[in-house]
Parts: sequence; structure tokens; C-alpha cells
Amino acid sequence: MKLNLILCACLLGMTALANASAAAKPNVILIVADDLGVGDVSCYGAGKIDTPNLDELASQGMRFTDAHSASAVCTPSRFAMLSGRNYWSRWNGELLIREEWNTLPDVLRENGYATGYFGKWHLGWGEDYEGRAHRQDIDWNKTLPAGVLECGFDTYFGTPFSHNEAPSLFVKDRTVVGLDPEDPIEIIAPKLSPPWGRSIGGKKAHAARPESRIDLIVTKETQKWIKNNSKKPFFLNLSLVAPHVPISPAEEFRGKSGLGAYGDFVHQMDWCVGQIMKTLQECGIEENTIVMFTSDNGAVVYSESLDQGHRSNLKFLGQKTDAWEGGVRIPFIVRWPAQIKAGSTSDALFDLADISKTVWDAAGVKPVLDTALDSISQLKVWLNPDGEPARTEMLQGAVLGTAFRSGDWVYLPGQGSLGMTTGTGEWFLPLHKMGLPNSDYDEEGNLKDDAPDIQLYNLIKDPSQSHNVVNEFPEKAAELAARYNELLSALQRRTVELERLEKQ
Repeated sequence: MKLNLILCACLLGMTALANASAAAKPNVILIVADDLGVGDVSCYGAGKIDTPNLDELASQGMRFTDAHSASAVCTPSRFAMLSGRNYWSRWNGELLIREEWNTLPDVLRENGYATGYFGKWHLGWGEDYEGRAHRQDIDWNKTLPAGVLECGFDTYFGTPFSHNEAPSLFVKDRTVVGLDPEDPIEIIAPKLSPPWGRSIGGKKAHAARPESRIDLIVTKETQKWIKNNSKKPFFLNLSLVAPHVPISPAEEFRGKSGLGAYGDFVHQMDWCVGQIMKTLQECGIEENTIVMFTSDNGAVVYSESLDQGHRSNLKFLGQKTDAWEGGVRIPFIVRWPAQIKAGSTSDALFDLADISKTVWDAAGVKPVLDTALDSISQLKVWLNPDGEPARTEMLQGAVLGTAFRSGDWVYLPGQGSLGMTTGTGEWFLPLHKMGLPNSDYDEEGNLKDDAPDIQLYNLIKDPSQSHNVVNEFPEKAAELAARYNELLSALQRRTVELERLEKQ
């Protein structure tokens, strides 16, 4: 009898310990804006657009001033956030994340978390990893091929690519919302670039996703999911479409910002963040919920807002697509009242690829096989922003090349922005109209005849990258060039070794 009582007590104690452990696991929310610059968030010092909900989030948590996306465009940046890996290959629409990888949500789900993805999904569909898959090859009238659910998520609601790309639909898990067998959906391939074409047919499906209300509908669905999963630990990825083109604020937000449609769209995005925080409070789970807010890359610079004195990327040179700071410097705010000091800031270098291992450490979980090759845990920085940095270097991808950040220095192995600001892109404001000089270019935006073949900047002394100092510091440039090549080679070796382990 005494032994039975002891066994029962032990079992009850173990159950209580397990329940306590489960209760202690933090919920995790990752909110990602699309093409939002640091200057678009008022707590970063912009002053032209009011973002009260993000300002409040920062006042209750930590604001990073040196956070960077792994890439200056969305797909490889989002890939890095979920996989903890850099991605530099050409993409044609296939699913980028392999099912055997341990993604950020995979590891959390294996440790008892509910996982949900809401909003823009821009990491592909279908399992053709050789680059032959295209959205035109997918039959959107049937159950969709591998996608969000294969990447570690229990459920999905959102738009399958950027909201300016076909198909202009919502998808729930594997099925198009509003699908009508009598009115099939068809993707018309374009004759010229860009490659995403347009979708026709499916009148009900297209009507279910009004362009100006995408984020509002997605946010409402997200709130429902939080309420349904508030009694257990969860991981939520909310990917908003604002302020990516088409810039389409809902009617109730038009004219609210005083900075045109772009400002209104950002204001609407901020409101959506506020709704998520409101839901956490209603569920009584805000204290032990990690809320991260960021952007997938720097902002596109528009002349309309620039003419009104608004700089979406603040003083940073360049914009989306560029390896210059304007393309990769992004806002990053994290709130976790149970652990992170309110109103704190950090100037530590933060790579969005670091989200995976940082969150795993915060949740006290580990992957069976570490496939997050480029992720570094930043938990110690979250808990002590005045301590030693976790990261001192990173690769920064752009559409035409890759930059290398090391300490205060950034090295670019080529001329120009390595993106569309000095490229041939028709959709982007050229350098000479951005109001920020660069010593390699004249006032008309022409590359000088004596411009060096490579670039070197000290971001502490010259955060605007106005003066290329490669000729003044040739030894530093050579040092960074060697390390840059070493990192690329090491990444290739680690990738090959990991693929070997995955096949075992």
C-alpha cells in the first residue's frame, strides 16, 4: 500500500512537472511586413508616418537598430527566416524548403506546439527542386501540391504568392477559397517578364480576396486561430502584404496618414499589429508570448513620399533589391514581458536567419538534426542587450550579388548597389533621384570612370555609405575579400555534408 502511494505520488509529481513545463513554454508570434523600411516605423525616428501600435510594442520590448535581412528581396529572406539557411539559387516557383529539413515550426511542433501560417506565402508549391515548376503548371482547381503544410505548419490561410502575382486568390490549407467547379481558374502565362501572368475565371474565388482588404481578412482569421489555440503553446507566422505594391489601403484607412496611399497602407499594417496584441490581451496570454515584428527587406523608395520629406530607409543608401544598407537594413522589434526588459534597445548585429535558433533556445527545444546552417541564437542578446554580441558577420544577398558585413565594415565585391538602384530596373527610383550621394557616382547617377571595382564602407563613420574607402584601406578590403570567399566555400561544404547526412 505504501509503495502504491509512493508510486502514485511520483506519477502525480511527474504529471505536474510536465504540465508546468508545458505551461512555461512561451507562445511565439512572428509578424512580417512586406517591403517595410526602418524609416516607416515611427519609433525608429521617421516622424512622417505614425505607427502607434509598433511604437507601443517597442516600448514594451526591445528594438534592434542593426537588424538585417538575409536578402534584399522577399523570397530568399523569408526562406532564411523559416529554415535558418541562406538561399542564393534561381527560383521558378517550386517549393524551396525540403520536407526533411528541420524548419523553425517543425521543431516547435515536434515539441507540442500548434503551428499556423497566415498571409503571404512566397516560398513556392510543388516538389520539383530542379527549377522546372511554374505556377502555370499547378491546377488551382484541385487539392494543391506540397507547400505550407510541408514546412511544419498545421494550417494555412493566405495568398499563395505576393498579392500582385497570379493567382489573386486566398488558399485555406490546400484548397482555394471560393472554388467553383463550374467556373475553373486558369493562369494565363505572360508574354514578357515578370513571369507570374494573371489569373482568370473563378469569379467567386477572386471576389473572396478583395485587393484592399487582404491584410484585414487575414488578420481576422489569425485572431480566430489564436483564440482557438490559446490554451496550449503555439507558433504563429503572420505575413502581411503591406506596404508591397499594389499599394491598396482599405477605404477606412485612406487619408488617415497624411502621406498619401503609401502612408495609409503602412498605417493599416500597424492597425493589424494592434489587433493581434488586443487578441493576446483578451486571451490573457500576452505576458508569456514572444512577439517579433520585422520586414522581409528594405523599402522601395517612392518619389511621392520622398518629395514630402519621408525617407522609408532613413539615411541608408539604396532600397529593396540592393546590397547597400537601404536594401537589407530592416526594423526588428521583440516583446516578451516575462523575459525581455521593456523599452530596451540593442545595436547588436541581427540576421533574420537567427530567428530559428533564438526561438528554439527561448522555448527550450532542439532539432534532432540541425539543418539551420546559417542561424545563430541571439537569446543572450534578447536577455542582456548590453552583453557581448552573438553575431559579428553575415552575408547579405541582393539580386545581382552578395555583400559581406564584418563588424563595422561592409564589403561589396563589385560596383554599384548590386541591385536595381544602379541596375536596369524600370520599377525603382534611380540613385541620382534618391537624394543620397555615393562617391563612385556623379550627380547625374553615372558611374565615374575611376570608380573602383569593389566597395568598402565603415558603417559607424559613414552609415549612409557616401564614400567608398577601398583605396584608403586596401588591406582591410583584402582581409574581408578573403573571409567572404571563405564563408561562401564553407557554406557550400556544409550544404553538401548536410545532404549526405539527410540521405542516411
